[in-house]
Amino acid sequence: MTGEPRLNLPKAAPKAARALYAADQAVRESPLDPAVRELVKLRVSQINHCVHCVDLHSHEALELGEKLDRILQLVAWRESALFSPAERAALEYAEAATTLTEHGVSDEVWAGVRDVMTDEELGALVVQVALMNAYNRFGVPLQMPAQPRN
Repeated sequence: MTGEPRLNLPKAAPKAARALYAADQAVRESPLDPAVRELVKLRVSQINHCVHCVDLHSHEALELGEKLDRILQLVAWRESALFSPAERAALEYAEAATTLTEHGVSDEVWAGVRDVMTDEELGALVVQVALMNAYNRFGVPLQMPAQPRN
């Protein structure tokens, strides 16, 4: 891979790119906990192997005050003691919605997030996971690189 993506999507499809960024901004303004939001973005990107998004959302989470240990343990969150019940439910949902099977998201997984989130939080979570999967589906095929940092 080169240091540049295969295609500059905001330039090639500006209206669609702006719509995606507007959806992302709407989730940022929602009642969804920012820690949950960033953990979900990062976990979905890990599953989808999007280096650009893993890098971006790791750094964004750190800038928002996330602890390094939680970022490092996110890939093994089930075995970690560092995540709250609400975070665990959101991560379970994010994984199920990212790796959809023929049965979709199970009633058990849905009930887990339903029990710990309001309708508004849950709506934002559903949008965030779908949106992050969309971003990953751009980042991976376009071979978007991680950002160089000093």
